[in-house]
Amino acid sequence: MAFKELGNLLDDSLSLPIKGKVYTVPAPSAATGLRVQSIMQAAAAAADGGEVDREMLADAAERDMYRDVLGSAHAEMVADGVEWPTLKHAAVTAMVWIMQDKDRAEAYWNSGGAPSRLAPNREQRRKAPSGAASSTRSRGSTSGTRPRPDNRRGARGSGARRK
Repeated sequence: MAFKELGNLLDDSLSLPIKGKVYTVPAPSAATGLRVQSIMQAAAAAADGGEVDREMLADAAERDMYRDVLGSAHAEMVADGVEWPTLKHAAVTAMVWIMQDKDRAEAYWNSGGAPSRLAPNREQRRKAPSGAASSTRSRGSTSGTRPRPDNRRGARGSGARRK
């Protein structure tokens, strides 16, 4: 078995429908992809209260990240007068695509960027196959202590209540 040409295996663009027009976001360059990953990791570390690479985040502020991740679609959207929130949503969708994959980007796009819409609702969770989780016993406490039985005779501390 030989390796197939990678260009024939990958879908290297993202199609985003906006007001009746489909904008094609081309695959980013390797440099843009690596920069997006570095910036997102630095932002995640900052959000978690960790060490912040201020130079990395300052560098990101200086560059037009949205233009870079949207590629040629950026200029097309600007020329068409796409509103800022729409352009921003398109750019963040492209970043999700770069960081994760097309399925996650589609889920983000369709959610309108609302985190609550990304999580499945109760009905969807109930319909989802549960797999082995239902037959797997839950782990007990890992605190190293045992709970004291409430109604066991002779349990420690119960002698004080006897007459």
